[in-house]
Amino acid sequence: MQKNVSKEEWVDMFREIGLSEDLMMKWHQLFETRHPEVHEEFLAWLGISSDEITRIRENCR
Repeated sequence: MQKNVSKEEWVDMFREIGLSEDLMMKWHQLFETRHPEVHEEFLAWLGISSDEITRIRENCR
């Protein structure tokens, strides 16, 4: 993946397909459980700060 998509663009796509905040959290939890390192890399690819990445990952556990 070379061109980044922003966090906001990603969230907008999730909302367009009907995902609620709860379902988005479940998606993060599943991603974190199955592929924790890749989840972290994906969040960084979105341009999310390291502090926010830590918070997201902690909320997924």
